[in-house]
Amino acid sequence: MNLEAIQSTLREMNIDGWLFYDFHNRDAIAARILKMDTSRFASRRWYYYIPAQGDPQKLVHRIEPWRCDHLPGTKNIYLPWQEQQGMLRKILGLSKRVAMQYSPFNAIPYISIVDAGTIDLIRSFGIEVVSSADLVGKFEAHLSEEGWQSHIEAGEVMQMVKDETFREIAKRIHAGQNPKEYEIQEFMKDLMKKNNMHWDDGPIVAINEHAADPHFEPTPDNSFAMKKGDLVLLDLWAKKNRPGSIFYDITWMGYIGEEVPEKLESIFQVIRSARDTALNLIKEKFATNTLVYGWEVDKASREVVTSKGYGPYFTHRTGHNIGEHVHGNGVNIDNLETKDERKVLPGTCFSIEPGIYMPQEKIGFRTEIDVFVTDEGKVQVVGAIQEKILPIMNLVSL
Repeated sequence: MNLEAIQSTLREMNIDGWLFYDFHNRDAIAARILKMDTSRFASRRWYYYIPAQGDPQKLVHRIEPWRCDHLPGTKNIYLPWQEQQGMLRKILGLSKRVAMQYSPFNAIPYISIVDAGTIDLIRSFGIEVVSSADLVGKFEAHLSEEGWQSHIEAGEVMQMVKDETFREIAKRIHAGQNPKEYEIQEFMKDLMKKNNMHWDDGPIVAINEHAADPHFEPTPDNSFAMKKGDLVLLDLWAKKNRPGSIFYDITWMGYIGEEVPEKLESIFQVIRSARDTALNLIKEKFATNTLVYGWEVDKASREVVTSKGYGPYFTHRTGHNIGEHVHGNGVNIDNLETKDERKVLPGTCFSIEPGIYMPQEKIGFRTEIDVFVTDEGKVQVVGAIQEKILPIMNLVSL
């Protein structure tokens, strides 16, 4: 935890302090920022207040007085609930605006962690509770140099897995095997394991109408057998299997044939243009030192899809934050599921992944890249960027 940096940011944002609160290790954001030991049994409420100026204050229960001992600041110990509330009010002092892991109207559920009752308590002191969303973006979603390098390493593996998977599909089709989606997923998992990758679910292997389901999960029972003329979507995400590693998450499209039909390619080009429009907007904003917000990038991308008549088929946000979890706690590229008014901040990583899903036509499309903004404001993308649907049968020769 960089106390000086947090306090400086609080002053810049005109916020009097940042109040952390937890019970039973519910707040993973607090745990990561404050480096709390969540392996220890936690049965009592604790608070940690970082004022914009002055020393931090700890409020811990008498049974667990050690809870915040690793953090700087003054320790305050309570026992009865009346003492807890009284001491908390004293700690907050003359503060008028205090940030907590809270999002008005639950607009950003990643940040809506503190329970409504605790928010009520703080408000009863005459204090305005504001969202810590941008603070979390800066101090929890910000990647270290080591984290960024792990993302690059993961990208090298996942690009290889993608390439090998398309070739494997071609080999099996040439051999007349007609592999099922689930069998190709198992091939990908095996390759990822051999390269020391970690992931919780997926990857997605989807053909035709299954590609029209953004979160399709192949199983032995629901999988289709692949054949020539099928449209293939691969969505794969994983990170290096070591602490602190950052996920890499991409989606690519292929067609089982030697030449991609014009209709399929023309639809793909719509989402490619939407993807590139979003990326270029971010580059332009940082090049001119202009603030850019998650909703703003989504809007620009979505307008491209809508202008081509496919707006109703773009049924999810344009992108999500990426960190130690594939869906991190920083800004999302979203003006659909919520208006994400958080700023796109230096040091953060996120996906751009517009899609068009047309189950009535038994087709679905998505293209996905990972974007990282350096501390200096340089916008980077790791790995190859798909420009056209891959004609899979051309990837191997007989």
